[in-house]
Formats: sequence, structure tokens, C-alpha cells
Amino acid sequence: MPAPARPGGRRTGREELGEAVRRAARRVRCRAARQPLRRILTLGLPTAWGATALTYKLTCPLAEQTGLGARIATGAVFFAVGTGIVVHVRRTLLRELRRARRVAGAAQSVLLRPLPPRIDGLNVAAGRLCADREATVGGDLYEAVATEHGVRVVMGDVRGHGLGALATVAAVLGGFREAAHDEPDLGGVLRRLERTLARHLRERARAEHPSAGPAPRDPVAEEFVTLLLVEIRGDGEVRALNCGHPWPYLLSGTRVEQLARADPFPPLGPFPLPAELSPVWLGRLLPGEALFLHTDGAEDARDAHGRFFPLPAVLADAVRVQPLSPQTVLHRVFTALLCHTRGAPADDVALLVLTNGRRTPLGTRGRGTGDPAGARPAHPQPTHRG
Repeated sequence: MPAPARPGGRRTGREELGEAVRRAARRVRCRAARQPLRRILTLGLPTAWGATALTYKLTCPLAEQTGLGARIATGAVFFAVGTGIVVHVRRTLLRELRRARRVAGAAQSVLLRPLPPRIDGLNVAAGRLCADREATVGGDLYEAVATEHGVRVVMGDVRGHGLGALATVAAVLGGFREAAHDEPDLGGVLRRLERTLARHLRERARAEHPSAGPAPRDPVAEEFVTLLLVEIRGDGEVRALNCGHPWPYLLSGTRVEQLARADPFPPLGPFPLPAELSPVWLGRLLPGEALFLHTDGAEDARDAHGRFFPLPAVLADAVRVQPLSPQTVLHRVFTALLCHTRGAPADDVALLVLTNGRRTPLGTRGRGTGDPAGARPAHPQPTHRG
């Protein structure tokens, strides 16, 4: 039964995560219900092994003898029985572990849902790569939605892994999907995300430490989220707010340029946002050009000799294939990253590519030479990344 919605249809990240986990668990239970033979074997095999050992002990004359040969034979029988039980228990535990991973993977797929290939005239491609092959949940997040204010995109990275990180991802994505439509300014979206994260951390701390009181002062120590908010308007104008996250790259023809216009603000969580939040103007995204967003796992990936992944060089190689396709860029970067790290990156990686597929002309070009009124950042702060 789905969790009741809050007044106005609003849901917290915890409720959204719980609903996703319940849906995934129902799918796994339906699959298990179709395999009654496996359930019978789960109970029958240990019983058969135990009956074999008991029958040998009670009915076999060799079990009553005290000679060396008889003892060796008895020991071999019980060793085989014990080994069979251990192997069966191990297989059962591995089956349950795989089932739990499928639940976690399905829950993350519901939260980090696949993006449509086209959003308001923009061609979109996104993907993620888990550093741990055994892990199915991570802290990377991304989303893109079409609103009356333009296409708004979030790319973020939650500190940590596992269910705690997944719950934070759910809270941030739930807050963004609501605020992106409600807030007319990009700064208002970021303010909402800050409040959403703070509320989520308080609820999480209260659930983990109920004896601490109704409102812990320091809910979860050292918990933070790096975020990049991007707004692409109908005329191609691009604005952004950055909280400790890597700046995006512009892919224009065969040229690759990182759009770093100011120092980012600190990540959400440990420090409050400044009083004034003015989006940074990143120019215009012309038809055929693309924005490449990524988490720091792409830039910080190292090979066996400790060399960093040459992301700008890989992007420059990817844009040689014209016309520019977001799927091609994504494939080439992921392929080069896996080759660089020999298939074992040290951190999770999330990539998002948006190509302007609109056919209408977008006016004059003004990237990097001047900002429209009100687009300059006020009091930019240095980033603190951990």
C-alpha cells in the first residue's frame, strides 16, 4: 500500500525511497513465488543431509565399531554431511544477498529514473558507473525537467554509499522535482534543496538516535552534497549555480571548453548558503552545441601509474564525430574511462550530455565577453571538497 501523501501531494525523500523499495520488493517476491521447487529444496536438502547422518549412526554396524578404519569412515561421513550443509547454507545466503541487491538496484532505478531522449528540444543522454562491482546503490544523482522557466538540470554527488546515501539522493531528487516547477528563480530552487537536505538529515538523525531528543542540533556529522544546478532557457541562454561541484564542459564543433565562470559555493550541508544567490551566466547554447555534466569521479579517476583521467582530451576526441550525438559522447567517455582504470574506477561516475537540437536561430553569441544584468555571482565562495 503506497505511503499517504502529505498535504498538497508533497512527499518527503524518505517516503519516496520507501515506496520505491516496496515496489522493488514486490517484484522480487513475485519472482520467488513462481519457484516453489526452490522453496522445497531450501527445507528439504538440510533435512536429507541430517537424515543421512542419523541413519548412518543408528543403523550402520560400521558406526558402532571403535577401530581406526571405522572411525575414519564415520568421520568421512559426518564431514561430507557437514560440508553439504555448509555449502547449502552458503548458496542460500548468496541467493538472499542477490535478491537484496536486486531490490536495492530496482529502488535506485526508480529514483534515478532514465531520462527521456529529448526534453523541450534538447537531446539527452545520461549514465552512471558504480565503482564497486558488488554495490548496486551509490550517491550520484542527476535529473532534467522541462518547466515554464526552461529546462532545469541537477547533477550532484552525495558523500558516502549504501542505503544512507540512497535516502539522501531520494530527498534531494524529490525536492528538486518539486522546486524546479515552483520556483521562478534558480536561487529559489537551491534554497529549497538546502531546506530539504537539512530536514532529511534531522529526520535521519532522529531515527538513528531516538534518545537524542526531538531535534538534534548536529544531525549527521560530515554529511554533504555537491550540486550543480543548470537552467537552459528557450533562447539557449544558460545559467548555473554551483555548490562544490565540477563545472560543465561546452562542446562546440570540435572545440571543448570548461565553463568555469566563478568559484563555487561550498557544498550543501556543512555551511549555510550566502544571503544572495545570483546565477552565473554561461552564455548561450547554440543549435548543435552540447553541455557535458559529470561528477568528480570522472576527473579524479587514475590509472595503475597514478595518472588522472584526461577528460578534456577524451571529449576533444569524441567531438570529432559530427554531427554531435550525446549517446556517442557518453559511449566514448565511458569506454575511455574503463580502459584508463582497467575496468575498476575508484569512485562512482555519473555523466549527462544535453545537445541543443532546436532549429530556431538563437540570436547573437556572447559567451565569456559579458553577462546580462543580474547574472553575475555575488560574493563567490571557494569550494570545500572532501
